Amino acid sequence: EGMAPSQRASFPLEELRMEWQQQRDAGAGLYNLGNTCFLNSVLQCLTYTPPLANYLLSGEHSRLCVQQGFCMMCIMEAHVNEVLHASGSAIKPSAVVSALTRKRFQSLFQVFLHSPRRELPSFSFVGIGEHFKLGMQEDAHEFLRYTVDAMQRACLSGSSDLDFSSQATTVVHQIFGGSLRSRVTCLSCKAISDSYEPFLDVLLDIKAAASVTEALEGFVQPEQMDGENCLQCRTCGKRVAASKGLTVHHAPKVLTLCLKRFQDLTGGKIEKVVEYAEHLDLRPYTSQTAGEPLHYSLYAVLVHRGDTCYAGHYFCYVKASNGLWYKMDDVSVERCSINAVCRKQAYLLFYVR
Repeated sequence: EGMAPSQRASFPLEELRMEWQQQRDAGAGLYNLGNTCFLNSVLQCLTYTPPLANYLLSGEHSRLCVQQGFCMMCIMEAHVNEVLHASGSAIKPSAVVSALTRKRFQSLFQVFLHSPRRELPSFSFVGIGEHFKLGMQEDAHEFLRYTVDAMQRACLSGSSDLDFSSQATTVVHQIFGGSLRSRVTCLSCKAISDSYEPFLDVLLDIKAAASVTEALEGFVQPEQMDGENCLQCRTCGKRVAASKGLTVHHAPKVLTLCLKRFQDLTGGKIEKVVEYAEHLDLRPYTSQTAGEPLHYSLYAVLVHRGDTCYAGHYFCYVKASNGLWYKMDDVSVERCSINAVCRKQAYLLFYVR
């Protein structure tokens, strides 16, 4: 709604397998290759995302891939297969780490032919995120976003002519993608204006929230816009006070929640425990609150331990295909209970429909 229909589906939604197709114990831990705990924890959360893992384990992407050179989906396919088929030993996520700094450059021969000043070769970024630096502690949420974006680019390889709606039908967007509705209501004439925006995760303000449900209530709570923030109403023809509210309009198959623990300017951290449950009903926070429940189950929790975003340690908890929970802390893989999982200072929460 609010967008033109897609010209064609890159990946048919009916082919998405939400339940694990194979049951096995937890896979391998990951070696820390120098402050790569942020990378390891995100990779483990993605590895145990059921619909993504099912797709990558099928090998469908690599069989059809036409990308020349770097392809994040091929890297993830190889990584997930290696992790889940490993027999207890840890592995090195070397291919993903290498993708942090991967660049493409023109050959000296091309420069000689096309540059009268014989300039140095020009570089363009083709990896995960141009600003990531090896050996530096990075933000796990930022790395997640750039990794998923790199996977999306790989899915669109060879399809640059697709319209925006069709680009949202890749397997990546079919799994992680949803949309928000922004509704502006004129407080004078009650005229309504809606706009829609796609999302891959939801950022939740936790300053005044004791639980994820409270944070979600705050997320959809309309704000009043008056004074200097008045809006121009097309119906009234003048600047008026209005209310503006967000709701989840299209619920994703996999819901990723980021609890905003880090201060933008100081880098300080909100360290309080924000309660979250194993099961979540997203229906109260959607555009159609009167519909059937939208049940989600927790399958991964990413935790940051430390005082600021510039230091500390990342690790995670994941639910394997055998239904058991495991703590993944770099090379360490340990069984744990759901009660232990739900008492952490979570940074990222992953829920599946």
